[in-house]
Amino acid sequence: MARRAFFSFHYENDVWRANIVRNSWVTKEDREAAGFVDAADFEEVKKGGDAAIKKWIDNQLLNTSVTVVLIGTDTSNRPYVQYELQKSYSRGNGMLGIYIHKLKDKNGNTSSKGDNMFGEIGKDSSGNSVYFSSGYTCYDWVDDDGYNNLGKWIEEAAKKAGK
Repeated sequence: MARRAFFSFHYENDVWRANIVRNSWVTKEDREAAGFVDAADFEEVKKGGDAAIKKWIDNQLLNTSVTVVLIGTDTSNRPYVQYELQKSYSRGNGMLGIYIHKLKDKNGNTSSKGDNMFGEIGKDSSGNSVYFSSGYTCYDWVDDDGYNNLGKWIEEAAKKAGK
């Protein structure tokens, strides 16, 4: 089944690592990635301020069925990642996390492992708080062979969400 996934990550720190993950996935059949913009376009979006960034995120989430959070050292502290998770939850997207700290950046460096504590992302049907850290599976790109398993992980997250 064709899938369109939104990739959430800390742009400034992890775009190199994120591109490794995304590019490994979109080279396979029937896959499209959202949530990517080149540096020049990103600078242009940022000039529009908070409202423009949120509008861009909202547009990128359209027609997606899964949100993949690429977890780097500082990802959990990024307010737009929090916003992306909240919007993804409200859309009913399947979600999963992937630790990317062992992937090398453009300078050949790895980083320390980030955490998946993003705060409350929504409320369930009973009004209880929902947290990414307790409700969604996280994998390690290197240790769990993300290159060969990403499609399976995305499909599992979509099915779990009923997509």
